[in-house]
Amino acid sequence: MNDVLNKATVLVLNRNWQAIDVKTPAQAFCMMANGNATALDMFGAGDMRPVRWQDWIGLPVREEDYAVRTVRGLVRVPTVLVLARYNKVPKRRPKLSARGIWERDGGHCQYTGKKLAPHEGNIDHIVPRSRGGRTSWENCVLADKRINSLKGNRLPEEVGLQLKKKPQTPRELPVSSFIRNAHNIGDWEHFLVAMK
Repeated sequence: MNDVLNKATVLVLNRNWQAIDVKTPAQAFCMMANGNATALDMFGAGDMRPVRWQDWIGLPVREEDYAVRTVRGLVRVPTVLVLARYNKVPKRRPKLSARGIWERDGGHCQYTGKKLAPHEGNIDHIVPRSRGGRTSWENCVLADKRINSLKGNRLPEEVGLQLKKKPQTPRELPVSSFIRNAHNIGDWEHFLVAMK
């Protein structure tokens, strides 16, 4: 039961029904009980209705639902919450990571322009760390492993390489673009369709 309550399986929508976060069922139940959110009762082909906590705890548990046992009996675990008062879509920058650099560079080697398969690329420090280069958005690019190996701890111009474009810090994006349906929850697809 603790496993069900502590996995981030509840999509949170702002009051305009835009995806903005993911919470655990334990957090979702608290938000509902405090009146900060309603759960969506999802049924049929995209049919849904917001349900307040008092009514939610009395809903029947369907075969496809996760549920938790309480002193009042089984309570269905919601898959989607709608916040009562919050209407913003926060923004944030991607994290500086290999995945973030890969996404920023569109999967292309920044020296050759070649589209890379995941096993063909790695991250290159333009100014090598051994020469004082920092790990930053402006100093890291996606590179073909063979090109990066050839470059070694030298500057690109020292081995006849030139960047296709100057690397930059990515712009802020709506937080919804960072939400991933890691648990393949079907109910989320209504709200994450634009992000595929």
